[in-house]
Amino acid sequence: MRERGLLIVLSGPSGVGKGTVRKELFSQNDTKFEYSISMTTRLPRAGEVDGVDYFFKTREEFEQLISEDKLLEWAEFVGNYYGTPVDYVEKTLSEGKDVFLEIEVQGAMQVRKKFPDGLFIFLAPPSLSELKNRIVTRGTETEDIIEGRMKVAKEEIIMMSAYDYVVENDSVTLACERINAIVLAEHCRRERVSKRYMKMLEVE
Repeated sequence: MRERGLLIVLSGPSGVGKGTVRKELFSQNDTKFEYSISMTTRLPRAGEVDGVDYFFKTREEFEQLISEDKLLEWAEFVGNYYGTPVDYVEKTLSEGKDVFLEIEVQGAMQVRKKFPDGLFIFLAPPSLSELKNRIVTRGTETEDIIEGRMKVAKEEIIMMSAYDYVVENDSVTLACERINAIVLAEHCRRERVSKRYMKMLEVE
């Protein structure tokens, strides 16, 4: 009996380092997660590649996918759309593979409704001052946008109560270790494995 894959959702406020942590996780030789690439209407940042970091779409293309209900979740954040293709996620989970989503908080709340048995991890900053420093260091946003992101970040941190686990990103290496430990523990959860053992008893 093939065990269904685990949907792992990593999210947190903008600037907390979700992308950096995800890239570090996937650079590890023993990582077996399947990364579900998100779609967005924002412009690529330096070094980002279409089909690798994101699927970059126009607003018209994105809105067409919304109307066709082809997205597991979607949200508009600071003037841009973000979303996750639903077909890929369902197919991969049914094959027994873990799917890793790195998405914004609004999107995670939509996924929570559709996949309540998913694993939801909130990546938190060590402090608000450190979070602001990380956003400023990017050098890609104006002061007004930075202040807007900080206001949203405070609201999102309050929403961590909707998650299963909170991982502080004080160190990328330590954050990855904590996430891997959480995933390992979830795969040993009784609710996930008991059906397999009940099936084994029937055979014997």
